Amino acid sequence: MKKERPYLDRVHTWGRISSLTTLCVMLMFPAAICLYLNVWPRFHDVFSGLIKIIPLFWTTAVIEVVSYTPVLGAGGTYLSFVTGNITNLKLPCGLNAMESAGVKAQSEEGEVVSTIAIATSAITTTLILAVGVLLFSPVLPLIKESKLLAPAFQQVLPALFGALGAGYFMKHWRISILPIVVMVIVLVFSGGIPAGTLVPIGVVVSLLGAFGMFKLGWIGSKNTDAAKE
Repeated sequence: MKKERPYLDRVHTWGRISSLTTLCVMLMFPAAICLYLNVWPRFHDVFSGLIKIIPLFWTTAVIEVVSYTPVLGAGGTYLSFVTGNITNLKLPCGLNAMESAGVKAQSEEGEVVSTIAIATSAITTTLILAVGVLLFSPVLPLIKESKLLAPAFQQVLPALFGALGAGYFMKHWRISILPIVVMVIVLVFSGGIPAGTLVPIGVVVSLLGAFGMFKLGWIGSKNTDAAKE
């Protein structure tokens, strides 16, 4: 009888296959266009363009993997990086699902719950986008040009993150003070910093702040919110 492979081994195997397959499919589109038009970019032009963005994007990619993987788990990380939109959608879905199920990240239960939540999110997003494109394409330009609704389209992301963050801030308000203050200061002096860099900064500040508050006895006692949970 064939011995069944451990769950994480299969996750990594299929995760690598899906990641490489997705990368090949993404590269096939520009290659197909070049083949069809018989126009190929010069290596010098490609290299001169890449050298300007590689330091930023490669650094961000490494930081995102290091900061997201412990939270999302192996399966959730593979799915998130293949389907994209991690910060705006996949990360909140995984965190909310684990909180609702009462499981912790980096546990076996958390791994499964996070993977299911992110997979469901990806499928739902694809279906909603397909339906939305078909139904709203004729009227979307009119809605966006409306003076009454135009300001709302500029506040979609702040409204989303405000609603998601409010619950965490209320439950752990002591721990949230320092990260919020630091993030506000960072954004005041560098408002254009990408989310892929800003999120890891917030993670590091949160961990250091929580550790310092624990050492000082401000959290972790019976009188704190954490102990009441």
